[in-house]
Amino acid sequence: MAAEPERPEPPGSGELVVPPLLIACALGIERFALRGRRRHGAAPGPVTVLRTGMGPASAERAVARALAGEPLRGAAVVASGFCAGLAPGMHPGDLVVADETWGPGGRSDCTGTELLVKALTGAVPGHRTVHTGPLTGSDHVVRGQERSALRATGAIAVDMESAATLGAALSAGPRPVAAVRVVVDAPEHELVRIGTVRGGISAFRVLRAVLPAFYEWHRSLLLPRR
Repeated sequence: MAAEPERPEPPGSGELVVPPLLIACALGIERFALRGRRRHGAAPGPVTVLRTGMGPASAERAVARALAGEPLRGAAVVASGFCAGLAPGMHPGDLVVADETWGPGGRSDCTGTELLVKALTGAVPGHRTVHTGPLTGSDHVVRGQERSALRATGAIAVDMESAATLGAALSAGPRPVAAVRVVVDAPEHELVRIGTVRGGISAFRVLRAVLPAFYEWHRSLLLPRR
């Protein structure tokens, strides 16, 4: 599926120019949520929300292509969207902030995990639980016993694109990277189809609320400290 980047927002006159922020997601519904209405305050620099298409191969290709040229060559990268929770007690609408991602290409360490957790706790309504730990990759939707097997590796959640997104981003050059996902189904709450049951709607609403936390993460990492 072709990537659909959003037109970056130029910084205002007289503002300090910082590297852009690239937010990568797979699905149209995720991109719709992440674009939001930008009503939560301005980003510190240009922002692009990129729809990569489903699966690790699509994510890797789209992110590598986006970062290969201007204006995104030096962008910080956040992989976001929905995921499947692996840990007992997770609920749809919970947040996962990866401290690292695992995939066939290896491990990618995430930047500023504690900053993101703090920012998300303040940005997302409803006292949602924020889980931190390894986020593992898959090339297909994970269900049943396979979910239990992945949990045994130490991962707390699984999705198809985050590991590939961060791997491609770091291969293109050193930069801050992060992965933030919203649990859309969990061991006790398996979802048949996004948006048709309460769990999917809950996850969508949470995903719409995360942009201010991404902006705060970007600002805290990239702007000079006083």
